[in-house]
Amino acid sequence: MERAMEQFNVQLSRLTRSLRRARTVELPEDNETAVYTLMPMVMADQHRSVSELLLNSKFDVNYAFGRVKRSLLHIAANCGSVECLVLLLRRGANPNYQDISGCTPLHLAARNGQKKCMGRLLEYNADVNICNNEGLTAIHWLAVNGRTELLHDLVQHVSNVDVEDAMGQTALHVACQNGHKTTVLCLLDSGADINRPNVSGATPLYFACSHGQRDTAQILLSRGAKYLADKNGITPLDLCVQGGYGETCEILIQHHGRLFQTLIQMTQSEDIKENMLRQVLEHVSQQSHSHYQRILTSLAEVATTNGHKLLSLSSSYEAQMKSLLRIVRIFCHVFHLGPSSPNNDMGYNGNKTARNQVFKTAQPLELLWHSLDEWLVLISTELDRDQENPSSSSPSRSSSSEIASLLLKQREADQSGKLPLLLDPHIVMETEAYADVEDVISMTANRLSAVIQAFYMCCSCQMPPGMTSPRFIEFVCRHDEVLKCFVTRNPKIIFNHFHFLLECPELMSRFMHIIKGQPFKDRCEWFYEHLLASQPDSDMVHRPVNENDILLIHRESIFRSSCEMVSKSTNEKLKQGIAVRFHGEEGMGQGVVREWFDILSNEIINPDYALFTQSADGWTTFQPNSNSSVNPDHLNYFRFAGQILGLALYHRQLVNIYFTRSFYKHILGIPVNYQDVASIDPEYAKNLQWILDNDISDLGLELTFSVETDVFGAMEEVPLKPGGTSILVTQDNK
Repeated sequence: MERAMEQFNVQLSRLTRSLRRARTVELPEDNETAVYTLMPMVMADQHRSVSELLLNSKFDVNYAFGRVKRSLLHIAANCGSVECLVLLLRRGANPNYQDISGCTPLHLAARNGQKKCMGRLLEYNADVNICNNEGLTAIHWLAVNGRTELLHDLVQHVSNVDVEDAMGQTALHVACQNGHKTTVLCLLDSGADINRPNVSGATPLYFACSHGQRDTAQILLSRGAKYLADKNGITPLDLCVQGGYGETCEILIQHHGRLFQTLIQMTQSEDIKENMLRQVLEHVSQQSHSHYQRILTSLAEVATTNGHKLLSLSSSYEAQMKSLLRIVRIFCHVFHLGPSSPNNDMGYNGNKTARNQVFKTAQPLELLWHSLDEWLVLISTELDRDQENPSSSSPSRSSSSEIASLLLKQREADQSGKLPLLLDPHIVMETEAYADVEDVISMTANRLSAVIQAFYMCCSCQMPPGMTSPRFIEFVCRHDEVLKCFVTRNPKIIFNHFHFLLECPELMSRFMHIIKGQPFKDRCEWFYEHLLASQPDSDMVHRPVNENDILLIHRESIFRSSCEMVSKSTNEKLKQGIAVRFHGEEGMGQGVVREWFDILSNEIINPDYALFTQSADGWTTFQPNSNSSVNPDHLNYFRFAGQILGLALYHRQLVNIYFTRSFYKHILGIPVNYQDVASIDPEYAKNLQWILDNDISDLGLELTFSVETDVFGAMEEVPLKPGGTSILVTQDNK
C-alpha cells in the first residue's frame, strides 16, 4: 500500500513539473510569431497565461498585425476580454491606436456593446471623439445598435455629440434611421441638433421617415423638429408614401395638417407607386370615420377636377386619362375597405353607415357624372338630327348653336363656381366645322369613354363582387345609341374603357354583335390580361411543383381519381401550376398534362356519368342532362367538370368539348330566348317559329304551356309555367 502511494506521488510530481514547464514557455523573439501565440489566449481572456508569457518577454504590445493592422488591444476590446484588455493597458498598450480602417479599440468595444471594456478604455484616456475612415465615432456605433445604456456613460466624456461622419451624418441621424427611441431621447437630452442636415440636406426627421420609424418621428416632431426637404426637394412625406409607411404618414399629418392635401394631391403623380399610396391612405382612413370621409371627399374632388380637365380639349388626353383612372381606383380601394369598428355589425366591413350613405361623401363626382350625361344627351340629339337629314353634308347651324349654347352655359356656371368648364370655348367658336356631330364624336369619344369607365368603377365599388350597379345599367341603357356609336367607330374602346361590356352579362347582350365582330385574338388577349389583373399574385408562369402537389391519377378510373385529387387540392395551388403523373408511370411534364386534359374532355361527356347529352343540331355539341340526378354524385361531378374547364382556360390548355349556345349563355348569365332552342333541336325550333309567324286560331293544335320529356323511357309532362298543363296556347298568348 505504501509502495503504491509512493508511485502515485512520483507521477503527480512529474505532472506538476510538466504543467509548470508548459505555462512558462517563453514567447518567440519576433513579434509576428509571438502575436499569433498570444491572440487565441487573449480571445479566450486567459489573462494569467498571457501575463506569464509577457512577464520576461520583449514583445511590443502595440504591434499591429494582419491585413487590417490591429493590435492585441483591438482583439481584446472586440471580444470583450476585460482582464486581458486591462493587462495590455497596464503594459503600455495605446488605447487610441487606429487600425487600417481608422477604428480604435473603443470603436470596436462600442460596436459590439462591450460595456466593461469601454469603461476600462475610458479610464486609460481613450479618446471618444476619434473618427474612423468613414467619419464614425464610438457614439455613432452605439447609435447604430441602439445601446442607450452605454451611450449614457459615453456622452459624459464627449464635448460634441454632433460629430459628423463622411456623409455629414451625426449619431442622431443614425439612431433615427434605425428607430432607436431611447437612444434618440438620450442624444437630444445631450444637446444633439434636431434639425441638422447631412451633406444632401437630409435631417433626422427625414431619416426616420425614410425607414418608416413612426415612434422616432413622433419624438422628433414633439421636440420641435422642422418639416424640411432635402436638396433634391424630397420631403419626409414623399419618403413615407414611397415606402408605404401609413403609420408614419399619420404622425406627420397630425403635426402638420396641411400635409393631408399634399398627400391627396400625390394620387395624381405617376412617380409614386399606386399600391404604396393605397397602403398609406388605407391606414389613415381606418383611424376614424372622420378621416375616412375626409379622404373620400378629397379624392372625389381631385378626381372631379381631373375629369373635367379630361373633357377639355385643350388638355393632354393620355396624362389626364391616366390621372383620373388612377385616382378613381384609389378612391374605390379606400371606399371598399371602410373604417373598421369592433362595435359595429350593421354595415360593410364593420361600418355602421350603409354603403350608399357613405358614398354620398363623393358628391363632387356627381358634377362630373352630370357633365358626362349632358354630353351624351347632346351627341344623341345631334345623331338624331343627322338621321332626319341624311342628305345634308355640311354642318348644321342648329348643331353649332346647340353646342355653343351648352359651352356658354358651362362657362357661366364655371365662373359662378357651380360647374367646371368642359371644353375650351375658343376652339369651338373659332372652328365652326367642329360643331358637326362626326367631329364631336371624333374629338370626344376617347375622353368621354375614359370618364364612363371611371363612372363604372365608382358604381361597381358600391356593389358586392360579381354584381353590376343598377344605376350604371340604367345609364348604359339610357345612352345605348351613343355608346354603340362610339364602339362601332372605334371597337378598341371595348378593351380600353368599356370593360363593363365584357364583365356584365346584363349589358353584354346589348353589344354582342359588336363584340363578336372583334378579332378573336384581341378578345383572348383581353381575357388573359383581365384574368392576370384579377389575380395579382399570379404571373402566369408555371412554378416548380412540390412532390406533395402532384396529381397521381389512375388510368383505369381517370374520372373518379381525378375528381378526388382535384377536390383535395386548393385553388391557389392549382393556379400556380399543374403536375400530373399516372399511377405506375414515370412520365411527367406538360405533355402528360395535355394528355390528362384530353382524356378528361372525353370522360366528362361520357354517357355513363349522365352529366351531358348530345344535342340534335347535327353538330357535336352538348348540354346538361336533365336526368343527371340518376347519378348520385352528379352535383360533385358537375362541379369537377367546371373546375377542369376553368383550369384549362387558366393554363391555356385545349379541351375537346363544345356546348350548346344556350348553355354558354347560362354560364355567362345572358338571358336565353326561344331562338336558342335551334342549337339543341333545329326541327323543334323551326316548328316554334312557324307558330309565331302564322295564325293558329283555327288550326286546333290543342297545345298547352307544357312539354313532354322522356325520363328513362317514360314520358312525363312538365309545366312551363304554374298551371301550364291546363292553359291552351292561343293566337293571343302564343
